Amino acid sequence: MVQKNGFQGVMPPISTVFDEDGHFDTHGMGRLIDTLTSTDIQGLLVLGSGGEFSQMSFEQRKEVAEFSVSYVNDRVPVLIGTGATSTREAILLSQHAQEIGAAGVVVVNPYYWHLSKKNLFDHYTEISRSIDIPILLYNFPDLTGQDLSPDLVLELVEENSNIVGIKETVDGVGHIREMILKVKKRYPDFRVLAGLDDHLLNTLQLGGDGGIPGSANFAPELTVGIYQAYQEKNFKIAEAFQRRLAILPLMYQLDSPLISAIKEAIHLRGLNISTQVLAPAKKLDKENKDRLKEILKSASLL
Repeated sequence: MVQKNGFQGVMPPISTVFDEDGHFDTHGMGRLIDTLTSTDIQGLLVLGSGGEFSQMSFEQRKEVAEFSVSYVNDRVPVLIGTGATSTREAILLSQHAQEIGAAGVVVVNPYYWHLSKKNLFDHYTEISRSIDIPILLYNFPDLTGQDLSPDLVLELVEENSNIVGIKETVDGVGHIREMILKVKKRYPDFRVLAGLDDHLLNTLQLGGDGGIPGSANFAPELTVGIYQAYQEKNFKIAEAFQRRLAILPLMYQLDSPLISAIKEAIHLRGLNISTQVLAPAKKLDKENKDRLKEILKSASLL
């Protein structure tokens, strides 16, 4: 039976702040955490894709996780991204997250190798059995090369009581709908969260629980506004926020990975933090910064 949990609403996948030398910047990270927790967000995801976990060493990931949980100090639930290509490493990172007091972990499936269904099932089950805190699955097939199907997720939920939700970073509302109908319908406390900005309202309308959208780093008023308006049945207000939000994915086309655009948007919206990213990512050039400004203006954010 799936455990009850409060993972719902808008939970930004917070960017990790680095100084100009590429070292973890605790002062800048603290300012970003303070800014976000002063809004009506309902949690934070540390070391998600936008947190640049894939460019960090094992020890760097532990450092960022420890600081973030300690600094947030229970203001909101903190989830830690602990996915890895190695089951052993994912287990160690998940156990570390539990030790430092994280509210739960978010685990993307292994990338590089395409796993058999049994190996993928066993990977998640071994992680689940190694910790007592909740696990949210993280489905991002464009980056991992492998989808977490609703049928597989249902089997995992039936076998592992601490698998309590999923972040669906898929550009297809049909997949989200099937996840809700196959898994959440059977286990109502299972959380289905949109990973892409422009699917937040769709997910709520289908019976989902919220989202973990990148734009919440620099424009939480849009995604939080959608969630709150929908809960209050102010659908016209939710749609108005959605129309503004729908403009923002244009910025993710400015560079790949998209983390440089998100950090620049944070800076443009008035938070004076470093926009340094870890290689192979690079900062936006002047031309793309100017394009980003126009996109933010179009969404009435500048």
